[in-house]
Amino acid sequence: MDYVMEVASRAHFSGLRLASPDGIHHPSSPSAASSSSSPTAGKSFLSSPIIGGASHVGSPLADDGPRQPFVIGVSGGTASGKTTVCDMIIQQLHDHRVVLVNQDSFYRGLTAEESEYVHEYNFDHPDAFDTEQLLECIEKLRCGLAVNVPIYDFTNHRRCSESFRKVNASDVIILEGILVFHDSRVRNMMDMKIFVDTDADIRLARRIRRDTVERGRDVNSVLEQYAKFVKPAFDDFVLPTKKYADVIIPRGGDNHVAIDLIVQHIRTKLGQHDLCKIYPNVYVIQSTFQIRGMHTLIRDRDITTPDFVFYSDRLIRLVVEHGLGHLPFTEKQVVTPTGSVYTGVDFCKKLCGVSIIRSGESMENALRACCKGIKIGKILIHRDGDDGKQLIYEKLPQDISERHVLLLDPVLGTGNSANQAIELLIQKGVPEKRIIFLNLISAPEGIHSVCRRFPSLKIVTSEIDAGLNEEFRVIPGLGEFGDRYFGTE
Repeated sequence: MDYVMEVASRAHFSGLRLASPDGIHHPSSPSAASSSSSPTAGKSFLSSPIIGGASHVGSPLADDGPRQPFVIGVSGGTASGKTTVCDMIIQQLHDHRVVLVNQDSFYRGLTAEESEYVHEYNFDHPDAFDTEQLLECIEKLRCGLAVNVPIYDFTNHRRCSESFRKVNASDVIILEGILVFHDSRVRNMMDMKIFVDTDADIRLARRIRRDTVERGRDVNSVLEQYAKFVKPAFDDFVLPTKKYADVIIPRGGDNHVAIDLIVQHIRTKLGQHDLCKIYPNVYVIQSTFQIRGMHTLIRDRDITTPDFVFYSDRLIRLVVEHGLGHLPFTEKQVVTPTGSVYTGVDFCKKLCGVSIIRSGESMENALRACCKGIKIGKILIHRDGDDGKQLIYEKLPQDISERHVLLLDPVLGTGNSANQAIELLIQKGVPEKRIIFLNLISAPEGIHSVCRRFPSLKIVTSEIDAGLNEEFRVIPGLGEFGDRYFGTE
C-alpha cells in the first residue's frame, strides 16, 4: 500500500493522446476537458426537503410533432451503485420500453503504443471517451432510430471490431456513466439527471471486487490505479458535476424510497408524453421535484387551509406565467441606463382573464400579480334540477372578442363545464385559437373531451392525473378545490 500511495504522487498523463513520437506520455490539458457551461438545474437530496429542476415538457417553442423519448442520465463515482439503480428503475418500469446505454461502451480503443503503457493510462478522464459517438447514438435514439452500440473489451482495452449491441428506440432511454454530466451537450439531452452518492470506502471495495472478478485484474493493480487515477479524477471531474443533478440518491440501490419516488415521477411524465403526442396543443409546465413536492402537500387531506392556499397559490402562479408565454408578442427596442440599445419584446396588450366560478376565482390573484390592471370576467355554470340542463351566467368585458382570453379553472375533470364556458366565449366572438385554458390538474378524460371539440385551443396544466373514478372525481386528485381553498368544507 505504501508503494501505491508513492506512485500516486508521481506525474501521470490524463486522457488518451500521445503527444510525441518517442512514446513519452504527456498530460492532456485540464482546460480541454473542463466543461464550459454553468449549471442550470437544481438538485434534490431525497433524504431532505424536495427541491430541484427537470426538463421541459410541452414547451411553447416545442415542435408539434411526436414527442421524443424520456432521457434519464445516471452519474456517480465508480462502483457507486449506478448500474443497480438503473436496473431497479428498469424493473419497476416493466410496462414501458426502456433501454440502457452505458458510457463505458464508448471508451476509445487503445493503440498498440498506448497498450504498452496501459498502467499509465487514465480511464477516468473525459478524454478517454468518444463523446462525439455517444452524442450521435443518443440523438438517433431520440429521433426514433435503432443504433449499434460498441462493445468494449476491458481485458484488451479495445472495442470488439465486429460485434455491436443493437439498441432499438424506446419510451425511456437511460444513459449511465461516471462522466455523463461532464459535457453540456450530453446533459442538455436529458429530461432527468440522477447522481448516485455512495461512501468512498464502499466504492473502493466494490471496485476491487468488480475488477478482479469481472475484468481479470489483480488487487495491487486495482489499488494502484485507484490511488493514481480514479480518486483524483473523481475529485476533478465527477464530483463537480453533482451540482447538475436533479436528484441525488444517497446509498445508491439501497435507497428504495428514493427509487420509488423517481419511478413514480417517470410514470407521470410518460403519461403526459402520451397525451402530448395526441394533442400538440396540450402543455405541461416544467416538471421538477419542487413542483412534485407542492403537489404532494396540496393533495394531502390533512393539510391546513392556510398551507393549502399558500402552496396552491405558488403552483397557480407557475401555471399563469407559463400560459402567458403562449401569447403573441412584438419586438421592442429600449435604451438601457448605460445608453445601449436592448432588443426585446413587448407584451400582448389585448388580454383578459375569465374565471369559472367559483374555483376559478382562486386563480385570479396570481393573474393580477402577473398582469397589472388586467380585466377579469366571470362565468357561472349551474345545474338546474335533475334534467341535466345547465344555466349559464356571465359577466365579461364588452370588447372580449378583441382579446386573448386566459380561462381559469384549477381542475379539469370531465370537461363538461369547460366545454360550456369555451362555447360561450366563442359565441361572444372570441376566436378559438385565442383561448388558453389554465388549470392545476387535468384528467385524461377532460383533455380528450376539450381537445376533440376545440382543437385550436391551448391547455396549460401542471400535472395530468390518472383519470376519473365512478363518481367522476379526478383520481388521485385533490378533492373539492373551491371548498378547500376558501375554507368552506
